Amino acid sequence: MTRSQQEAKSTLDIISHSSAQTQRLGMRLGELLQGGELILLDGQLGTGKTTFTQGLARGMGITEIINSPTFTLLKEYQGHPVPIMEPVQNTLPKQPSSQQCISPPLYHIDLYRLENPEEIIDLGFEDYFFSSGVCVIEWADKADLLWPKEHLRIRLKMMSETKRGLVLTATGLHYCELLQQFQKNTYATTSS
Repeated sequence: MTRSQQEAKSTLDIISHSSAQTQRLGMRLGELLQGGELILLDGQLGTGKTTFTQGLARGMGITEIINSPTFTLLKEYQGHPVPIMEPVQNTLPKQPSSQQCISPPLYHIDLYRLENPEEIIDLGFEDYFFSSGVCVIEWADKADLLWPKEHLRIRLKMMSETKRGLVLTATGLHYCELLQQFQKNTYATTSS
C-alpha cells in the first residue's frame, strides 16, 4: 500500500433527529461491513453509541439483543446467514438471491470503566482489532494511542433531547470507500 493510500481521510457530518434514525444509520453502515473493520465510537453518556451499534448489528444480520458491555467490557455476537444480494438483469436495486453467506461476527467493546488504556493489551483485546470480525469500540477516545491507523471513527454529540450530531471520519483507503458507499446508500434512501 502506498503512503497516500494509508493517509487517505474523509469526513461525513450527519444529524439524526431520533434514536430510531440513529439506529437506521447504524443499520445502513452494518449492511456494508465485510469483516475486518474497526469502528471507534466516541461521545458522552446518552449520545447514542449503543443505539448506533444496535442498528449496525441489525444491518449485519445479527438478531440478538445488543446492549452495552459496560461491566463485561466485551460481548461477542456470532455472524448469521444472510442472503447474497445480486443485481437483477444487471440493474439496480439488488435483490436477495437464493444463496446465503455467513455475516462476520461482531465484537462489541466498551471502555467506559477502563482505568488504563494498556489494559486493552493485557486483556488480549488487540487481537480483535485485526480479526475477520467487525470490532466496535465504545469510549474509544480512552485509548486513542493504541488504535491501528486505519479505522472509522464516529463521534456522537448531543444537540437536543432527541437530536444527535454524528461525525464519521474514515482513515485509510478501505474506510474512505466504505464511508463513500455509506453516504450513497444513506442519502439514496433517506425518504424511507
